[in-house]
Amino acid sequence: MLVLVRHGRSEWNAQRRFAGRTDVALDDVGREQARRAGRALGTTSDLRSSPLSRATETAELLGTGLAVGIDDAFIELDYGELEGADVGSRDASWWKALREDPSTPMPGGESLTGLHARVSAALDELFEDPTGLARAEDEDVVVVSHVGPIKAAVAWALGSGPELSLRLRLDNGSLTRIGWGAVGPVVVAYNVVPDQEALSAPR
Repeated sequence: MLVLVRHGRSEWNAQRRFAGRTDVALDDVGREQARRAGRALGTTSDLRSSPLSRATETAELLGTGLAVGIDDAFIELDYGELEGADVGSRDASWWKALREDPSTPMPGGESLTGLHARVSAALDELFEDPTGLARAEDEDVVVVSHVGPIKAAVAWALGSGPELSLRLRLDNGSLTRIGWGAVGPVVVAYNVVPDQEALSAPR
């Protein structure tokens, strides 16, 4: 099975800022989210990560004991000139236009269509081998990535286009599982956040 883990919270996530290729580190909440995600994993035989440090640190904190392999296909969307901007600075009409035409690139950056294409190619390769770990029921390939690529992976599994990503919510430290059924990929679980209530409780 393929298990996609969204990295723990970063400072920019907490501030609701666009964080694409900018290498923003985890905060303390994000590190705890990563540890909790690790405790929710099954037998992990392959561990991969986006090259950005918030993903690689999450991968290490999962506690699998495996070396982290870097997979550039799962790096976050390039937001271009929007990097670091307040997510709330974009009005409803901007989001609507993006949903209607996901091929429109972020200003100076990448489009949702481009993101979907690179993630889809990586998943085609991961699931190509009928005897590979991605199709196994008792062993997992774990990939630590970001909100954009994980949503693109779900769209790929559902046979949908990149516009689906704007209809999904994905939390930091969450697990999404994609298996293989009789006729292709199957979404087994989406946006599962381990011990979410315990993490948000006052301390």
